[in-house]
Amino acid sequence: MKITFCCTDAKPEPWLQGLSAALPGADISVWQPGAPQADYAVVWAPPQQFMDEQPALKALFNIGAGVDALLKLRLPPQARVVRLDDAGMAVQMAEYVCHAVIRHFREFNGYEADMAAGRWGYRKPRLRSDFPIGVMGLGVLGERVAKALAQFDFPVNGWSRSPKAIEGVRAFSGTEQFNDFLAASRVLVNLLPLTPDTTDVINKDTLARLQPGAYVINVARGAHLVEEDLLAAIASGHVAGATLDVFRTEPLPKGHAFWNHPQITITPHTSARTLREESIAQIARKIGALQRGEAIAGVVDPVRGY
Repeated sequence: MKITFCCTDAKPEPWLQGLSAALPGADISVWQPGAPQADYAVVWAPPQQFMDEQPALKALFNIGAGVDALLKLRLPPQARVVRLDDAGMAVQMAEYVCHAVIRHFREFNGYEADMAAGRWGYRKPRLRSDFPIGVMGLGVLGERVAKALAQFDFPVNGWSRSPKAIEGVRAFSGTEQFNDFLAASRVLVNLLPLTPDTTDVINKDTLARLQPGAYVINVARGAHLVEEDLLAAIASGHVAGATLDVFRTEPLPKGHAFWNHPQITITPHTSARTLREESIAQIARKIGALQRGEAIAGVVDPVRGY
């Protein structure tokens, strides 16, 4: 069994060592142009040349949560694309989103500004019932985020393409319930996969349907958000601010309006990082199952895009 590793921004040595330990006897190497055919590939943002030269691949294991960039390539005809089910990312995402929600709800940014200016003062406590949170996308990460937010007694709404039932979460599904979901939410958390249907989903119409004083948290993909529409909604006062971890261009260009905007908090695409050890263990288990002819979780439907 031969496994090839092709990741543009990960040091290969720790991955190769971990995969070799988890899959003794496998031939594991870093892909180079002209390399021999492999059975399986562990990838992140591989070039089209890689796909063209590896037509015999049985499966591609994507080491990040999103597979949108991978699905834009011409893939080997019989290769299945397999995403990580969690690999430690769900709890990180829940931490990040809860922090962003609580920082906004408790007005900690205002307290930070007061302390920096030498002011000692209080703000009137706000009611959680006035801040219903809408989690858009209820996959592995979205479900974990929604459940975590519910633990803080916020009203939590969830929207997904197909119906989902999550304890403590008011469920909406399908295009026919999307506007109702938005109208029921003041804080919007985006965890959707990026597909042609979800590109630009956070736009002026979406933002206008949120409750007044809305707050936006985008931890999915930068292409979900129409940046100019967010800036306009904040300027109008309908949206109070945003926490953004993903952007259309990364790194965020110098001079971009988000850098110094007083109502926008930005982080460098770090809300949920791939944990190598957990990822390797999951990939090894799935390769073993495929070798035995067993079904595995996480196989991507190319038509749906996730």
